[in-house]
Amino acid sequence: MELSTISFNDFVKLANVIFVKALLSVESRARASGLFNVMPIPQNTGNIREFSEIDGEEYAKFKGEGDQAERSKVQQGYTKYLTPYRVAHDIGISYEMRTQNKYPEVVRRLTNLAYQAVNRLDLDLTHRLTFGTSVTYTDMDSRVVDISVGDGYQLFYSAHTVKGSSKTYRNRLAGNPRLSRGAIEGLERLVVEETINQFGQKVTIPFDILWTTDDPNTVNTATEYLKSTANVDSANPGVVNVYNNKYRLVVLPRLATDANGDVDSTKRYYYGLASSSYSTAHLGIWEEPRLKSPVEGNNGEDFATDDWNFGVRAGYGITIVNGSWIKFSSGDGTA
Repeated sequence: MELSTISFNDFVKLANVIFVKALLSVESRARASGLFNVMPIPQNTGNIREFSEIDGEEYAKFKGEGDQAERSKVQQGYTKYLTPYRVAHDIGISYEMRTQNKYPEVVRRLTNLAYQAVNRLDLDLTHRLTFGTSVTYTDMDSRVVDISVGDGYQLFYSAHTVKGSSKTYRNRLAGNPRLSRGAIEGLERLVVEETINQFGQKVTIPFDILWTTDDPNTVNTATEYLKSTANVDSANPGVVNVYNNKYRLVVLPRLATDANGDVDSTKRYYYGLASSSYSTAHLGIWEEPRLKSPVEGNNGEDFATDDWNFGVRAGYGITIVNGSWIKFSSGDGTA
């Protein structure tokens, strides 16, 4: 396509087409994982959303003949607030690119621009798990981000509290073993014995996700356990594999990274179980990733350089209320 034959308006229209196509092609693993509840936020509806836990009692009580039924208790748990922030990047499309048939370079720049906002959103979501052993982390923009859950502790902790009882629960596997059948069963013990409501009562909720980093050994081990038709620890092919399709495998390629999105090998063995239906992790979208285009007569054209400036913008917020729906092992063998 000859860019030299394209008018200003046609070029902007073309830029939008390229941007949207790139946007549709980029994969956001964390957003699509089921780990986060995604909520679009309409414009002009405020910049804060409140999320609270509210639990009822787990069991009904005996009612004698002619007796009044006992009132069921309701206990409000902890509250977390979701507030938005925006991310952005700008690029310039030079006069030479527009007029000297440098179409591939233009496409590359606009495509990269589309990827950047989506990738940053995916990184920020994933880092709620990456840094889930801390109450804060410092992101690539040097902002200190509060990632504590409602009880004030880190997401992955050994003694989470509840409002209506003195009981505590843990969601980090003791000893933090590497992924194996024994480790999965250890996480499942946490599901069975360490999943309680605000009254301290055991609750039974379905855990349907096994999530991991993209470490090849961890992913391959998880795949073997979930998809083998026989017990993978047995030479007898007639033995049924109890984990066959028991969980959905979610691989998070940005999980083992540092604040800048660079590889962090100390986190390569992170994994856990989660319940998509009972997740209290929330993503609020105030502004989906969009292209900001120049308009004739505005500052989109740089007077000195003749560049046409394009930008990407996105606005969102993330919060996690509690840790009861997710279980974790760092896989590094620490106590």
